[in-house]
Amino acid sequence: MKLSQLAAYAEGKYHITEQRKWDAFKGFSVLCDPSTGKWAALLMREWDSVSGTMTERCDIKCGREALAAFHAPYLSKPFHMQGDKWVGVRVDDDCDEEVVFQLFDRALDSGRRCGATIVLASELSKVREKRYEETALPVRSASRVPAPRAIPQKIQEMTKLYRFGDGSMRQKSETFCAQARFMEDYEDDQPWYGELHQYFPTYHDLRLAQLRGYFTWRTEIRKGNWQPIASSLAFIYVYELLNGVGAASPEDTLKKLKEFETAYLDSGLGDSGMRRYLHRWMAEFAVIKNIRPELAAQYFGEKEGEQDKALTVLKQPDRYSDGDVFEALCAVSAVKTDKSPVITKHGDEGRRLFAELWRYMLRHVSVANIGFFRMCFGEQKELRWYPLCNAVYWQPEPYADTEYVLNENHSFFCRDGVWFERVYPRLYFNRQLLNDFLHEADRLLRVYLKTGRPLKQRESAAWAEPHISAFIRADRQAKIEAARPKIKIRFSQLDRIRRDATVTRDSLLTEEETAEQEENTPAAEQPVNALTSDLLSDVQLQIMQLLLNGESVRAFIGEHHLMPSVVADAINEALFDEIGDTVLECDGDELNLTEDYIEEIKELLGG
Repeated sequence: MKLSQLAAYAEGKYHITEQRKWDAFKGFSVLCDPSTGKWAALLMREWDSVSGTMTERCDIKCGREALAAFHAPYLSKPFHMQGDKWVGVRVDDDCDEEVVFQLFDRALDSGRRCGATIVLASELSKVREKRYEETALPVRSASRVPAPRAIPQKIQEMTKLYRFGDGSMRQKSETFCAQARFMEDYEDDQPWYGELHQYFPTYHDLRLAQLRGYFTWRTEIRKGNWQPIASSLAFIYVYELLNGVGAASPEDTLKKLKEFETAYLDSGLGDSGMRRYLHRWMAEFAVIKNIRPELAAQYFGEKEGEQDKALTVLKQPDRYSDGDVFEALCAVSAVKTDKSPVITKHGDEGRRLFAELWRYMLRHVSVANIGFFRMCFGEQKELRWYPLCNAVYWQPEPYADTEYVLNENHSFFCRDGVWFERVYPRLYFNRQLLNDFLHEADRLLRVYLKTGRPLKQRESAAWAEPHISAFIRADRQAKIEAARPKIKIRFSQLDRIRRDATVTRDSLLTEEETAEQEENTPAAEQPVNALTSDLLSDVQLQIMQLLLNGESVRAFIGEHHLMPSVVADAINEALFDEIGDTVLECDGDELNLTEDYIEEIKELLGG
């Protein structure tokens, strides 16, 4: 660092011109407070003719307590000034200019309007012999010291509001908030187009030109005329809104922050890196100001929002569609399940299988009373939460006890002024378990659907194979049941149908056929619909035997003058209690056995 940098800082921020008051001491100059005329700093440049180097030092009237506050090796007791209000600074390459600038700011803020003693000398050997009282000495020539530029009265009054305090972030935020409220309606017309890089910027960190440039920019954007400006200055505007400066209500604050994102960041005027801070602050602001959860949800980060939504779906999957459950699985896992041929080739059916499998796992899988959901995502944790901790924000009163429910898996609460977040932390997700489950599910479902390239089983996923296989067997059986034809038999009408059939048959027979039928019918023979066994009549048994032998019963039914549909209904009724379903299907004049029950019928009829 060089003393010229301190002089430039004083000129740029406070319009203080370096004054060289003594011809006999050309290396000495002073920086005076323009409002009081008192010295704020003594600058000393001494040339060493032996080494051929320039030694630079300065005494700053910032209070001796600054030595304890900064602990810098280049800080010491004053070199020439006397009193506890002065601190000496060795200005060299190790000297931090930001620290020196802060000390100078302190000097202007805490200059005590009292006398001090300075020792100057014409020779270094006599440097401590002569004493002078600190006074605003007359300038030898007005032409040599340019008149300072005018500082707006409002800015001068705002500057006096600054208090150093303990130098903490809390103190800095409190002072900024007081100054921001004082300057809430201030307007200016002095643009500034430079660059500035400052962490947690406030008014006090700006030079006069930068400060007036910021207020000029703010004046224009409040009129809807958005213009580019250094990002550090744009952050100050965001800090103002978070502190309620320039907004009528918390809802209005969020509205104007959203307008800032749209008009300034989305349009490319500002640094897009501000967006992540902006979204975080908007979400935290919505919680501490108790904004409606449905409105606050849009301000939380995309990952947080997706996670909350996914966990809500996966926790109670029966309340959501197959598509919602599948999307939730994809959102919380690293497996590219959506690229599987189970999905790309089978679409909705593939999504249904994954969703139903997840529901099956929740119902059937647990270890030591720990369900599958908890095995994958752990339990909700209560963690300390620090809203707006990385913004210049002032909360004058402790937060009241409250609870804020964002959704059923994410909430916040405050107790005794301390905030907590109740959430499922991603840190506690068992990603290996979840990813192995989805990989094994993909592998076995490909086999089930006979699709895609076979996957290799992971050793770590072997635990999931029995559960997934059991689900697939159940799904296959359900499909078989659903594919069986459902014939509704009206048993109350069977007797009437049989009687009508008998009348119809008798009316069609000739006298010779009737006589022949009577001769061929044994005396003990029962009617067709009478059972000669526990289940079927002889005719029905013969029909079933022909069908079991793979033969057509069309000729047999014709010889006995029977109606195929009536025969089918009679046999289905007789065997319904044993089989539980229809065993014969009528196709015109042909009867066909239902293939699924052939073995059961054989066993039932004695093989």
